[in-house]
Amino acid sequence: MKTVLVIGGGITGLSAMYELQKWKMENQSDVRLVLTEASAELGGKIRTITDGGFIMEAGADSIVSRKANAMSFVEELGLKNDVVYNSTGQSFIYVDGGLKPIPPDSIFGIPMSIESLAQSTLVSAEGKVEALKDFYTKNVTFTKNDSIGEFLEYFLGEELVEKQIAPVLSGVYSGNLNDLTIASTLPYVFDYKEKYGSIIKGFKENKQKFQSGGDKKFFSFKNGMGTLIDAYERKLEEVEIFKNSKVSKIEKKSNHYKVIFTNMESIEADHIVLSIPHTTAKELFNDQKPIKEFDNFKNSSLISVYVGFDVPDSLLPSNGTGFIAANSDELSCNACTWTSRKWEHTSESGNLLVRLFYKSSHPSFALLKGMNEAELLQVALSDINKSLGITAEPITNIVTNWVDNMPNYQITHPQNVEALENELAENYPSVILAGCSYYGVGIPDCIENGEITARKIISLLN
Repeated sequence: MKTVLVIGGGITGLSAMYELQKWKMENQSDVRLVLTEASAELGGKIRTITDGGFIMEAGADSIVSRKANAMSFVEELGLKNDVVYNSTGQSFIYVDGGLKPIPPDSIFGIPMSIESLAQSTLVSAEGKVEALKDFYTKNVTFTKNDSIGEFLEYFLGEELVEKQIAPVLSGVYSGNLNDLTIASTLPYVFDYKEKYGSIIKGFKENKQKFQSGGDKKFFSFKNGMGTLIDAYERKLEEVEIFKNSKVSKIEKKSNHYKVIFTNMESIEADHIVLSIPHTTAKELFNDQKPIKEFDNFKNSSLISVYVGFDVPDSLLPSNGTGFIAANSDELSCNACTWTSRKWEHTSESGNLLVRLFYKSSHPSFALLKGMNEAELLQVALSDINKSLGITAEPITNIVTNWVDNMPNYQITHPQNVEALENELAENYPSVILAGCSYYGVGIPDCIENGEITARKIISLLN
């Protein structure tokens, strides 16, 4: 009997194991399926916390509808009746001591029309004129493997990118735009430039694609994102799940592997899925032939602070759902989501709940990463006071610290992934990479990667 071991019980590992279980049942296979997780709970960076009448997420707070609509996991897991969608409203950028609206007819701050560019209060008249070169400047040098920051600046101008696009896009992809490739961020902007001769015109021609689904751009679940993890766990009836089981070493045998845990127990496996961060995966091979390509991957940092108040949500600007902060010393945070406004299910009483994000790309992060939770809360309260004028005492707070634990796709990321895959295939065949360190950070990306990984294992079993 063959044994398939998935190391890591995050969303990618769960998705992979769910697909493997479906194959096992459909084919009446006697394959043994084992899932191990180092912590006491499954879910990885997805974890829901309920306190003080609020629902708070330690990790991801939603799923992009556009990516998930073509997938079947919500229906297969029986979650259709639990889905809740975001409330829509104005998003802002905090700059020069106040909140300025991001033009509504834009994607990641990129104007979808000349009218949107003209209406922006974030860019000067000179900056708007410079952005018009997008319509008459041809692309003769850039490929999808080039920097997204340099590409956008070349065609849309430095000011529009710096003041309107970079704050939004850097917030999504957690890094300096000049270090990120077009292919790993927004490959379609390159396609639009090639097809229409203009990025802005390309967005205008494809506006319906980005507005499909109306205002329902993101979704979560009535009781939080943990609902998704619980549903996967309930479905895995043919899978042996071991929690609090941290792997310390993978030993290569003649035609299989011996996987040793920190408590010195072990399991024999024929196929292994490494669905854990690259920093953790690297350590599993150190006693044998080390995998040097792991060193090419980089992480960034994120600290998230939820703050709940016993004051009404209506204190916020009536049409807003949050803001992004320009990278300056005005605020220490990169962004602030008005959670109780954007996600009504998170506040049963209608009281105010906000979430602030602090990233390693911000100049103040060097000081923040050494602070304890009480100190980080005080920083968050200061930012809330400066940006929103709220001085109330919090009734609950949750601090999540992902220092050096957030994937950061460098410009050489595709080449690094290929080199690592090749090195593993040569030295540790049947050990398969999976997860957000390599193949995409969004929840739909991770679920899709889990499915693809399962198909690789199935082809080996067949």
